[in-house]
Amino acid sequence: MRALLCTKLGKPEDLGIETLADPVPGPGQVLVRVHVAALNFFDTLIIAGRYQVKPGLPFSPGGEACGTVAALGPEVAGFAVGDRVIVHAKFGTCRDCVLAEPAQLTRVPDGVSDEQAAGLTITYGTSLHALRNRARVQPGEWLAVLGASGGVGLAAVELGRLMGARVIACASSEDKLAAAKAHGAEIGLVYDPATLKDALREASGGGVDVVYDAVGDAFAEPALRALRWRGRYLVVGFAAGEIPRLPLNLMLLKELDVQGVHWGAFLDRDPAAHQENQRQLLAWVAEGKLTAKVHGVYPLEDYAEAMGILTRREAVGKVLLRP
Repeated sequence: MRALLCTKLGKPEDLGIETLADPVPGPGQVLVRVHVAALNFFDTLIIAGRYQVKPGLPFSPGGEACGTVAALGPEVAGFAVGDRVIVHAKFGTCRDCVLAEPAQLTRVPDGVSDEQAAGLTITYGTSLHALRNRARVQPGEWLAVLGASGGVGLAAVELGRLMGARVIACASSEDKLAAAKAHGAEIGLVYDPATLKDALREASGGGVDVVYDAVGDAFAEPALRALRWRGRYLVVGFAAGEIPRLPLNLMLLKELDVQGVHWGAFLDRDPAAHQENQRQLLAWVAEGKLTAKVHGVYPLEDYAEAMGILTRREAVGKVLLRP
């Protein structure tokens, strides 16, 4: 089989495609033939050694994929050869075939395409966990999404709308806001740290109930200040660079909740809730209520171009590789 491999830590152009022996599933393992693998921003960090997950070399990037069960190892129940499944892993899906445990798989219903399914697990899974399990967003609440055109941000916009929230999308340009509005945002703001607090307060009529922050840096504190009484601030990531320091007196004065969103830990610690979220996402897609935005699908050979889109923060939706 062919595999996109990171043999030394560095940039996307340091990766290479190599031919490896076809894997054979052992006890408790499932062999999945990959149709489409999805890339995420963290893949640009993991290949550089700048992410909390640090696999041993060599490894394949890619934390999620859609494919077909090709073979079952002994002691596997619940799946059959030919089943179409999502694979959710920390890394390793950018290859022709991948070995997975049954807990890492979710069956894909009819009516959901490979391209839609491939990118649901991490971005939409993260955002659903944030909004449903952590913030417990309620219908009619104001939800501000920072970085609303990126993978998790666009997912948060669409899911927030599905859950009945009134969504304010915040992004760096009108073009990016157009995509967010097309996916359910009620209001769009081209954000600037100097004006973000007042802009959010004005747009929401006094303050937002939930901030979904995948950006961090200088945007964090003004967004926190825009929360109303007992608002919830979701710490999702730091795509803008610096990890912000938030003054605790702000939380005290308005009884604010600052909530961490660590989807990977949630997956390991509460697999039943994760599987329920996955089933809900797939059901929404099958019902036509959710449409995962795909930026583009690239052949495996174009990995450098695909990852460059993420590095330059040009992606609007999912970037996919087809082995």
